[in-house]
Amino acid sequence: MYSATFRQQRHVFPDLKTLLAQASPARSGDELAGLAAPDQQTRILARMALADVPLTDFLHHWLIPYETDEVTRLIADTHDQQAFAPLASMSVGAFREFLLDETTDAAVLARLAPGLTPEMVAAVTKLMTNGDLVTVAAKARVITAFRTTIGLEGHLAARLQPNHPTDDLAAIMAATLDGLAFGMGDAVIGINPATDNVETTIAMVSMLDALREKLAMPVQSCVLSHVTTTLQAIEKGAPVDLVFQSIAGSEKANQGFGISLALLREAQEAAFSLKRGTVGHNVMYFETGQGAALSANGHHGVDQQTIEARAYAVARVFSPLLVNTVVGFIGPEYLYDAKEIIRAGLEDHFCGKLLGLPMGVDVCYTNHAEADQNDMDVLALVLANAGVNFLIAVPGADDIMLNYQSLAHHDVLRLRHLLKLRPAPEFEDWLARMGLLDEQGHIPARLPAAPLQRLMAQGGLA
Repeated sequence: MYSATFRQQRHVFPDLKTLLAQASPARSGDELAGLAAPDQQTRILARMALADVPLTDFLHHWLIPYETDEVTRLIADTHDQQAFAPLASMSVGAFREFLLDETTDAAVLARLAPGLTPEMVAAVTKLMTNGDLVTVAAKARVITAFRTTIGLEGHLAARLQPNHPTDDLAAIMAATLDGLAFGMGDAVIGINPATDNVETTIAMVSMLDALREKLAMPVQSCVLSHVTTTLQAIEKGAPVDLVFQSIAGSEKANQGFGISLALLREAQEAAFSLKRGTVGHNVMYFETGQGAALSANGHHGVDQQTIEARAYAVARVFSPLLVNTVVGFIGPEYLYDAKEIIRAGLEDHFCGKLLGLPMGVDVCYTNHAEADQNDMDVLALVLANAGVNFLIAVPGADDIMLNYQSLAHHDVLRLRHLLKLRPAPEFEDWLARMGLLDEQGHIPARLPAAPLQRLMAQGGLA
């Protein structure tokens, strides 16, 4: 039982789950689930009570029972007590002050990461402003590698997302070359297939790998099929770089995705066996998003931001190359408007980074949400300042297969130019060899005709 007093009136929160939910900033998903604070005063009182909660409480009061949930067991069984020791005497409020202290730097955060649980980092976000979330996340560095190195300071990578509603290979190739000409793809060239089957997956993976070899590109590709489809493709000899899967923060929600921890381990081992990495061997790619557990009725009464953070514990154990939240993709039932989408994107990035993940964000929204492209510009700009590892870009900011709005290639390019951020070093060297960089190391707004024509010709489109 937790409580806070205001004007001599004591407000009681019966358990940690209720306290966390009612301390959360307002969002439509928690209201839909009946978990949100009834009013702003209750929300503030919950935050006052939460600030006094010892961090050790999160190791003794699991929000979802250990006996019935494999994600809880994973969190508990992998918790590093030695890494947690410097924080063991702190409350949630003291932890916030510690994170904001100027002496708490990237090295300190890296040492602490194995000792933090998702519930701890979710709790501290509820006491932080958007500016706090940016300030702390900007200190954290998580570096991973496969054929490119992602997460280095001063760099911003991008996933090139050339989706097509009929999985037309020529159209996908055209969108891929368009993105490459803008310097996209150093995080991954990742296709969401319209049809999830082995034949389509193999055709797409093979096409992208042939392009990589033809252009001698240091990139990794991924077809975002279900993990079982990718496993079948590997068994048939497909040139798979990364294994993708959407994940959530509870066993029941993951069952809704058709996965388990054991299945993910099997997939990771299969990818390892191919030994396709050159500068590193991080082979997994995970996507998450606030609202996924609730939509699967697998949230167990936990607020959507906290259950989202638990998904990062699943990702962390597999040492992925990439993790991103598709922050506004699920819809206004979970994040109603731009204010909620922006807040959720900053929360997710913060929590992922603190837990030691190479965190990216799909800065996106659906057309029935109360948001527009200007709002996405704001979130992208703030995330770039927060040190996000990568962003996702689609042609014209409009994904014609998934029917949602993301960032365009030129949006990421603008951030690189504005903030003096560079692509992954291996990919930047390739851009230079291809003649796609200007004398200052920037990709010009108007590409020279010769390099662009050469790129298209080598890709088979000229």
